[in-house]
Amino acid sequence: MKVQKILLPVIIVIAALAFFSMFTVKEVNQAIVLQFGDPKKIIIEPGLNFKIPFIQNVVFLDKRILNLDTPPEEVIASDQKRLIVDAFARFQIVDPLKFYISVGNERVARSRLATIINSRLRNVLGQQELQTLLSKDRSKQMSLIQEGVNAEAENFGIKIVDVRIKRADLPQANSEAIYRRMQTEREREAKEFRARGAEMAVTITSTADKDVSVLLANANKDAEIMKGEGDGERNAIFAEAFGRDPEFFAFYRAMQAYETALIGGETSVILSPDSEFFKFFGNIKPKQ
Repeated sequence: MKVQKILLPVIIVIAALAFFSMFTVKEVNQAIVLQFGDPKKIIIEPGLNFKIPFIQNVVFLDKRILNLDTPPEEVIASDQKRLIVDAFARFQIVDPLKFYISVGNERVARSRLATIINSRLRNVLGQQELQTLLSKDRSKQMSLIQEGVNAEAENFGIKIVDVRIKRADLPQANSEAIYRRMQTEREREAKEFRARGAEMAVTITSTADKDVSVLLANANKDAEIMKGEGDGERNAIFAEAFGRDPEFFAFYRAMQAYETALIGGETSVILSPDSEFFKFFGNIKPKQ
């Protein structure tokens, strides 16, 4: 019983020492073993590892590619145009010891990197015109930014995998001014289109009126020609009829005159009974 009472605390102590001396490094982590703050061992491979309990402690660092969103930064281009640039970066801790010595932890590293990226953005983009920053040549500028940031990040044991611009907008005041200018330009173009449309409408209307006048004139000319031809044929028929029977032709013409003068009107005509106009109202002798 006494032996059991002595062994039990010993076993507990040994178990506690074993528990506190073991630690596991996951596949996504890398670890630094510290002894009173002094780095003693760097562990990159995943698995079970050991340390001196209560004397050594372990700092875990992420070895995956991490994202960093920087706050929007106002950049002044070489042509004095302002641009709000919102960029992001991807980085990886490649030297855990240098990283721990230089920045200590990921929070401080992110702050330092954001400052470096914003500084590099202003330095590189500030040497270019706004048109260049908004064109396809922007990829070249981003490569220069990544190279510059990577050169400084190496001092922290960090590798910059990529730097990209998520959004590049004009400041609010500039955007409103450009919007007003675009609106004015569109209104001017609309007025020009309306003026051209009105001019074309006048041209089309004038052309149509001219064509109508020409068509009517040609139609009237053709009508007068046809009417003249008809009158000529009628006169020819009358002349032929008059040549065949002059007395009948005279009678026919008199009947037409009576119809015109005496039928359907309220005009009174006073003529002598022996007037030539009424010669056919007398005794008409049959032709022998």
